[in-house]
Amino acid sequence: MLFDTHAHLNVNQFAEDGAEVIKRANEQGISKIAVVGFDHETIEKALALAEMYSCIYPIIGWHPTEAGRYSDQVEEKLIRLIQTKDVVAMGEMGLDYHWMEDPKEVQIDVFRRQIRVAKQLDIPIVIHNRDSTEDVYQVLKEEHVEDIGGIMHSFNLTPIWQERFLDLGMHISFSGVLTFKNAIDVKESAKVVPLDKMLIETDSPYLAPHPNRGKRNEPAYVKLVAEEIARLRGMTVEEVAEVTMKNANKLFRLI
Repeated sequence: MLFDTHAHLNVNQFAEDGAEVIKRANEQGISKIAVVGFDHETIEKALALAEMYSCIYPIIGWHPTEAGRYSDQVEEKLIRLIQTKDVVAMGEMGLDYHWMEDPKEVQIDVFRRQIRVAKQLDIPIVIHNRDSTEDVYQVLKEEHVEDIGGIMHSFNLTPIWQERFLDLGMHISFSGVLTFKNAIDVKESAKVVPLDKMLIETDSPYLAPHPNRGKRNEPAYVKLVAEEIARLRGMTVEEVAEVTMKNANKLFRLI
């Protein structure tokens, strides 16, 4: 059984066939899927999907590309939902200096605020990092993320950076990027990440793994990520599945 720890089945790309996508995943042995809500609409859809399907676990937070829309009201809503719903983590939060929808200062402030909420509620966090590694690391370090832990989502950095985030108590989650031929850094990271800190994900509908690169991604394809980790580490897919399932269940407090 596999756990896709990061998917967006709550976006328009799955509006027409979401039920079929979930069924396909279950048939492929993906027994648990974390669906991540990152703004008002997707948060509501993530929670609704979790009520409809026992295999879905909601994660809610505020994406850095939405930082300018964050407010006290948004924060109050997140706190209320995390306290009253079966939310397993807070996110995805972080920094995105690629799109730069809002200034760095605004993004960092919203990032810090969400970490502090998560610490207040004692819930792990899920980190989005795009072209912002130095600042993401500094914020996590200064905010003492080790108190709650969390996930470096769709990790694509070198083993050196991996070690630094591991030192902060973070888990490392590998997506379809790991299967790309030119993803040398992330392949090297996957070879050496401690087994008890390793997770897998799809980030559906984005980042479909080889040989489906460029197509819509879906949770069923997380098996391809597990297969690549198994190849890189000389493990069986069953061993990768067992380890990553155990890690996700422990982090999300499902056991």
